[in-house]
Amino acid sequence: MQERDEIPVRVECYSGYRAEEYPIAFWLREHRVAVREILDRWLGDDHAYFKIAGDDGTRYLLRRDDRRDRWELIPMAGSAAQSMEARD
Repeated sequence: MQERDEIPVRVECYSGYRAEEYPIAFWLREHRVAVREILDRWLGDDHAYFKIAGDDGTRYLLRRDDRRDRWELIPMAGSAAQSMEARD
């Protein structure tokens, strides 16, 4: 995945026995999207991935980059994030 495809986003997380355990909401510009359901999750080398269903009816792929200490939205075909990139 190319660096330009990753969109840094602000994410609200549940923090249980460890910090930022999983996302509960994130922000697309000024619009807050609540996580309705975590559809899948997996770990990479330095990343944690969460495929989620938002309360807006759209599916998203969020990635926690542990090296950079930030969350990123990975555009998926037909997603709101891809539409947002086209407007920029």
